[in-house]
Amino acid sequence: MSRRARADIALDVELDDLPPAMRWREWMGRVEAVIFASAQPVLRESLARVVGKACNLDLIIEDIRDELRNRPYEIVAVAGGWSFRTRLGHAAAIRAAGIVREPAADLSRREALVLMTVAYFQPVTRGELGQFFGMEVSRDTIAALRQAGFIAAGPRSPQPGAPYAYVTTPAFLSHFGFESLRDLPDMEKLEEAGLLGRTSAAASGAPGGRGENAGLLADLAGALGVIAGEDDLEEDAA
Repeated sequence: MSRRARADIALDVELDDLPPAMRWREWMGRVEAVIFASAQPVLRESLARVVGKACNLDLIIEDIRDELRNRPYEIVAVAGGWSFRTRLGHAAAIRAAGIVREPAADLSRREALVLMTVAYFQPVTRGELGQFFGMEVSRDTIAALRQAGFIAAGPRSPQPGAPYAYVTTPAFLSHFGFESLRDLPDMEKLEEAGLLGRTSAAASGAPGGRGENAGLLADLAGALGVIAGEDDLEEDAA
C-alpha cells in the first residue's frame, strides 16, 4: 500500500469521538490549512475530503473569515473556490519590503483587447474576433493568450469547418479576482462610475465599427486593470 493511500485511510474526517465544538474547530483548522497551503484556489470538492459529511463548508468559511477579520489577509471566493489574499490596505507595505515582484506587463495592447472580447462574448471563434475588430486576429495572439493560461479552446462552432470557439479559464478568473464570469463588471455600471466612456459604451450595442469596438475593449481592459503595451492592433493582421 502506498504512503498516500495509508494517509487517506488514516485521516478521520468524521471525528465522532470529539465533542461538537472541538469537532467544528478541527474542521475549521483543516480547511484553513488546505487553503493556506495551496497556490491555486481550492475547490469545494477538495475541501470536502478533509471534513465530515455533516460539515457545512460555507459556515466553516464564514467562521474562518470572522476570525481573520482583523488580520492583514483574508479568504476570498475566486474561480469557483477559495484562496488567501492579502488585504489591499497592506499592498504598499508589501511592495516596500521588496519581497514580491511587481506583476509583469505580459499582455500587449492587442492581446488585452482580444482577451476582454473573449471574456465578454465567449464562446467566440477567431473568425468572429476578426469580425468584431474589422481585421483578422492572428494565431500568434491566440497562442499567447493560451500560453498565459487565460483562454482555452471551448466547443466547436456550428460553422463551416467547425472551428473551435475560445473561452476564458479558471486561471483568468483567479488572476483578475473573479469568483465566476457573473462577476465581470457590468458595462453600464462602469459607465456610471466614469470608468467607461459613454461613446465606447454606446458602441457595445452596435459592434460594427473597428474603432468603436477597440475603444470599448480598451476601456474595459483599463477598468479591469489589464496591463497592456502600446502596440497597435493593426499589427496583428496575420
